[in-house]
Amino acid sequence: MKVEIDSNSGFCFGVVNAIQLAEKELEKTETLYCLGDIVHNSAEVERLNQKGLITINHEQFKNLNNCKVLLRAHGEPPETYKIAIENNIQLIDASCPVVLKLQNNIKLGFDSIIKEGGQIVIYGKEGHAEVNGLVGQTSGQAIVIGKMDDLDKIDFSKPINLFSQTTKSIDEFYKIKEEIKRRMIKTQQSEDIEFIANDTICRQVSHRKPKLHEFVKKHDVIVFVSGKKSSNGKMLFQVCKDVNPNTYFVSCDKELKSEWFNNVNSIGVCGATSTPRWLMEKVARSIEKLAE
Repeated sequence: MKVEIDSNSGFCFGVVNAIQLAEKELEKTETLYCLGDIVHNSAEVERLNQKGLITINHEQFKNLNNCKVLLRAHGEPPETYKIAIENNIQLIDASCPVVLKLQNNIKLGFDSIIKEGGQIVIYGKEGHAEVNGLVGQTSGQAIVIGKMDDLDKIDFSKPINLFSQTTKSIDEFYKIKEEIKRRMIKTQQSEDIEFIANDTICRQVSHRKPKLHEFVKKHDVIVFVSGKKSSNGKMLFQVCKDVNPNTYFVSCDKELKSEWFNNVNSIGVCGATSTPRWLMEKVARSIEKLAE
């Protein structure tokens, strides 16, 4: 029986950078806080906690003074930087460059469209760390939509500037885009509408989808490894499941079931952009033991 780990799975650049910054800082700092889970993977969070990284929430952050705090790759709203200045907090900013560029574009788009009485619409998961940072660029006025049903939040008689969370599905983004355009034309009874759609999905993430297609086809069974909080993990797991129904989601090797591997010749192990390589390797080793 063959067990193969997908070479294209694992941490994206932004997550790798955040973890490297955390480890480097922990070598010289007794106390380092991280604002939120550094990555949506509990096993990796626990590994870094054991090295001394202390995970805090935004309420706890407000009460800190004279210390160092790591900002993870997801990015933060302007309010976080303001609090840091007021409380003499030194920020170790690991915000992903792709997210920072998107934040800037949303701020510029908001400053422009608000003068026309228009709306900033963000396709993303409401409450997600990255989305909170994006909404913060609009003083909380952006409209967040996660699915077609949420489109009722939008006023289609007004100008719209559409953006996307970086880890969302490209296919779903373009479906949302076309439906917004259709509703604006219908509402305004004119093809001459003020609608700007910005495809702001990270290509390092989106390009994994076609590569996953090929990997999943090669194996009888797929074990997808991801943290349960990961939006990217949920999306990529569904990509695998659509191609190979014999796809199983696990967050650690303890969730494996031996019956998944009965009478199979080939097993593929893959994961999300928030899944560490060491965890996929651990899962692969456990599969080999179960299948003995």
